[in-house]
Amino acid sequence: MAGEDIQQWVHLNGKLVPKAQASLSIYDHGFLYGDGAFEGIRVYSRNIFRLRQHVIRLFASSKALGFSLGQDIASIEQAIADTVRANGVDNGYIRVSVSRGVGLGLDPAHLKGNATVVISTEQLRLYSAEMYEEGLTVITASTRVPPAMCIDPQVKSLGKYINNIAAKQEANRVGAGEALMLNLQGNVAEATGDNLFLVRGGKVTTPPTSEGALPGITRGAVIDICAELKIPCSEAVTTLYDVYNSDEAFLTGTAAEVIPMVRCDGREIGPGTPGPVTARIIGAFRELTPVDGYKV
Repeated sequence: MAGEDIQQWVHLNGKLVPKAQASLSIYDHGFLYGDGAFEGIRVYSRNIFRLRQHVIRLFASSKALGFSLGQDIASIEQAIADTVRANGVDNGYIRVSVSRGVGLGLDPAHLKGNATVVISTEQLRLYSAEMYEEGLTVITASTRVPPAMCIDPQVKSLGKYINNIAAKQEANRVGAGEALMLNLQGNVAEATGDNLFLVRGGKVTTPPTSEGALPGITRGAVIDICAELKIPCSEAVTTLYDVYNSDEAFLTGTAAEVIPMVRCDGREIGPGTPGPVTARIIGAFRELTPVDGYKV
């Protein structure tokens, strides 16, 4: 990221504006009701990682929520690239937040004008370098993911994440690096901000979206990597028994990237250290990030 003395820019409703001057209406539906969607995207060596997949998911989320962004995919991609260029981002994090628009009251018919679209860049690192080398200690949160019959987990919506925040607070209270979240059936869905992968007998599995997991972009990249490395990988309903008895485990997410998980609920996973399959996948992922995406 450029130095602190250089002015930073935000792409707000079609225009680049100075970050210090960027503001939203107090009646924006995203602020009032969590009525919107978002994407977190990474930049590696001026490469916006899997930008097209992120933007497609953003459009799918807004369509599922029943509102239009008023722009096409190429326009949003261009706005994201323009923001990265304006802020001189070589390596960093992009946040794209959209809402239905501005208006007081739940009824969307009260809204006037277009959807709100905000694009910003920042530096974000969830875990220390030591955690990637030594692995995370994780707990299982008592907070459950919302059932798919109420909120489809494929929608990356703003309001849904209040449960994830509550689960993250549970992890923080006991000094854990992350928390797994179960669905109402007691199966593992995901972590608070990451997807879960297990390794057993050389085979990799991850919970399906039907169990409450977000179809993560990094999750998809890992599935692709497994195919390239000829590592068997499939979706599978996952219980805590499966987690405790796996040979290896790791989490994936845009901010977290790929990070080993070595302990869950006081039980060591495998030998309690990052495993060889996880190491291969991390290495392949780090080779992929600077080249798979939109070069700025």
